[in-house]
Amino acid sequence: MIATQNVTGLAHVATKTRAYFELMKPRLSMLVAFSCAFGYGLATRGAVDWMTLVMLYLGGFLLSGASSCINQIIERDLDKIMNRTMSRPLPTGRVSLAEATFFAVACFMLSIVILWIFTNPLTVLLSIISMVLYSFVYTPLKRVGPIAVFVGALPGALPPLLGWIAATGAISYEALIIFGIQFIWQFPHFWAIAWVADEDYKKAGFKLLPSGGGKDLNTAIQIMVYTMFLIPLGLLPAKFGITGLDSAIVASICGVAFFGQTFSLMKTGSQQSAKRIMFGSFLYLPIVQIAYLLDKI
Repeated sequence: MIATQNVTGLAHVATKTRAYFELMKPRLSMLVAFSCAFGYGLATRGAVDWMTLVMLYLGGFLLSGASSCINQIIERDLDKIMNRTMSRPLPTGRVSLAEATFFAVACFMLSIVILWIFTNPLTVLLSIISMVLYSFVYTPLKRVGPIAVFVGALPGALPPLLGWIAATGAISYEALIIFGIQFIWQFPHFWAIAWVADEDYKKAGFKLLPSGGGKDLNTAIQIMVYTMFLIPLGLLPAKFGITGLDSAIVASICGVAFFGQTFSLMKTGSQQSAKRIMFGSFLYLPIVQIAYLLDKI
């Protein structure tokens, strides 16, 4: 009997732990944390302080996790009616509202403590602004109109800037360049997801697509235009001496390939074309960022 109770107890702990981990949207949070580490690595002159880098990654992961958790708390009733979100921890009852709230606060406070100890006050301040923008401005704006995408792109582009500031303590033109690349990347990324998830988003009243919210040629053109901007933007780190020629070539190839995917969407307007852009956006950013880092080394 005792052994059975112990097994049941361990299973319950494992289920709860998995549910809390899901609340953090781990894949998104790891991408955010990587972007923070990327900015730090790109800004570092000389030997890397590995302890600071690891703590920055952890702090970024926890901050993103807290923001994602708050997002799910606010949207818990909407998540119940969308196919893509109805299995999340809050809609399924695997985590209570009180538990999710405590977990979000704990993750946020721990991230701020870590960033305060291992980085600097400006990094901490911008981290708090990022969380507030994503959780309390972008989240409710999703039901208002496409302005939400612009607002959401701001905290979405802050991680590499935070990493740069963590290394240097200042906002420089180099920091703004890597911020700008990730900022522009957000638009085709957001809109491709919104195109693919349009039916679900309509159930929740989300209005993220541009041009009146239609899956039409105008929206496809806007996706194409923003993707096109990434090609010259990707060359700026080399132009301003942050990186070199090799990464500029990689960024150009990735930018052209990403841009090329948009023509199929303009021609067919199909879900498959939108999915290719969505997956292309997931590949573009880490490949280009890794290329910049390797070129700097």
